[in-house]
Amino acid sequence: MGQVKDRVTTDGTAEPKATPPRQRRHRGKLVAGLLIVAAAAGGGFLAVNGAGLLEGGAGPAAPAGALPQVTTTVTKQTLNDTRDADGELGYGPVTTAVSRQPGTVTWLPGSGATITRGRSLYRVDNEPVMLMYGSTPAYRDLKNGVEGKDVESLERNLRKLGYDGFTVDDEYTWDTAEAVKEWQDDRGLDETGVVELGRVVFAPGRVRVESLDAEKGQPAAPGQKVLTYTGTSKVVTVQLDAEDQRMAKKGAKVEVTLPGGKSVNGKVTEVATVIVPGEGQSDPETRVEVLVSIGDSKAAKGLDKASVDVTFTASQRKNVLTVPVAALVALKEGGYGLEIIESSKSRYVVIETGLFAGGRVEVSGDGLTEGMTVGMPK
Repeated sequence: MGQVKDRVTTDGTAEPKATPPRQRRHRGKLVAGLLIVAAAAGGGFLAVNGAGLLEGGAGPAAPAGALPQVTTTVTKQTLNDTRDADGELGYGPVTTAVSRQPGTVTWLPGSGATITRGRSLYRVDNEPVMLMYGSTPAYRDLKNGVEGKDVESLERNLRKLGYDGFTVDDEYTWDTAEAVKEWQDDRGLDETGVVELGRVVFAPGRVRVESLDAEKGQPAAPGQKVLTYTGTSKVVTVQLDAEDQRMAKKGAKVEVTLPGGKSVNGKVTEVATVIVPGEGQSDPETRVEVLVSIGDSKAAKGLDKASVDVTFTASQRKNVLTVPVAALVALKEGGYGLEIIESSKSRYVVIETGLFAGGRVEVSGDGLTEGMTVGMPK
């Protein structure tokens, strides 16, 4: 999978109409082909097809000799609008931790190590840079008088670590500073009551060290890469074409096929737009990156990195009447119809189409019922 940049989280878009543009174009080509085949076989089909079907809702009966040789049946079933995509099983996006203060790297964790709340991610000048949980990156000193989500994240972490005497909100107060001094004393730091920039790293949860970009004893400068980390849960990363974004909605259920053929349930946890750099002279490409969690974590045990197949379902129509797409007849007045075969005769009925999926289409119309025989072009 290529390097991606400019990762911007999105909420997805509203579900489109049942028939996507791509399928609509495909269907147009297919129906046009049917009419050409019919014309080559004899003029009767086209003559009936153009006999004012929209006015009466059904065309005149065709003589027995003109009946189609191939037929199918109107069936009731559930249609799923699905897409299969290649995915990569791993630990999700990789984040880089950079030093924010000068000094010397004096301790580093091992690659693959798990770091939890309040523990050292690494050490500079033998002082810990600690992990705390939060969605807002650390970007300033936290001290008495400042306000914001980063303050709330700090206070929530202090409370989880056992410190109290303050209110968990977005205001850094004197009480907050007193709790920070106690925390600093426990960690062997100067009791200033100020959390200087670079002392904590905020991440959504516990992290797994992916790789080390620095060495013990190496000088650390602001902006210098120290290590990279990921989440600790197995997730599947999928990249879709931008036009397929409708397939991936946060919270949507998917099916993941693991190496060996075992299928497990999954759920979309994040959808983001990413820019994939072009290779050579090609232009950058906009893609939709999807993260999928696996319901059965034991099924992925021992698979640190593996290629998997992911099946997305954009929409579902339960217990609807369906026919093969090839059974549709393009009407002269516009829209579609079906050739119904009854008692060695045929008639044409106007129908409405719904979801197209798996080579079949949802159909409805006056008098259309399950079990009817429908003509198919050669």
